[in-house]
Amino acid sequence: MAIKERKEREKQEMRNLIIESATQLFLKQGYDKTSIRSIADDIEYSPATIYLYFKDKDEIFYVIHENAFDILDKHLRRHDGIADPFERLRAIGRTYIKFGLENPDYYDLMFIMRAPMEQIKNEEKWKAGECAFGYLLTTLSECLDQKRIRPADLHVTAIMVWSFVHGLVSLYVRERMCILMLPDDTTREVLYSSFDLFMANLKT
Repeated sequence: MAIKERKEREKQEMRNLIIESATQLFLKQGYDKTSIRSIADDIEYSPATIYLYFKDKDEIFYVIHENAFDILDKHLRRHDGIADPFERLRAIGRTYIKFGLENPDYYDLMFIMRAPMEQIKNEEKWKAGECAFGYLLTTLSECLDQKRIRPADLHVTAIMVWSFVHGLVSLYVRERMCILMLPDDTTREVLYSSFDLFMANLKT
């Protein structure tokens, strides 16, 4: 049993090494310029070794993508205990912004970097992505049912909310907020205050 456990641990450690290397190369070089060979060179193993763990570059990117969405979903669901759906929605939005500001590299991989979605299309379900978006839909549905926000189509409202917070985070991550010429802490507060104003306009 000890030998089997050691082999499983070593296998997981190698997968983690590949994923960590690929993440940094995707961010530094972009998806298109990163290859299995470049990942292999970075970790000082042969490309054949990587193919023992992943079938291709798409699968590696998919795993990184899923891990990032899983982390985001866990952060969002910390607000399950907030009974008022409108206040839960506010908390979800602020947490989403905080996640993006504190994890710009992950956010770039999740939402901004151009990369093929073929691996996601090949999966029966996009588990992590659907889970995070589903939580937003559930919360918004409760808001609409309880008349806590202006009446509108659920999916239209969900895309509107997501687009707003995504826009705020993207402007920050891509360093476009420098146009304000404010200290970083102040700029972050502007983002949160913008979201609060958005929420105020959404409320009935």
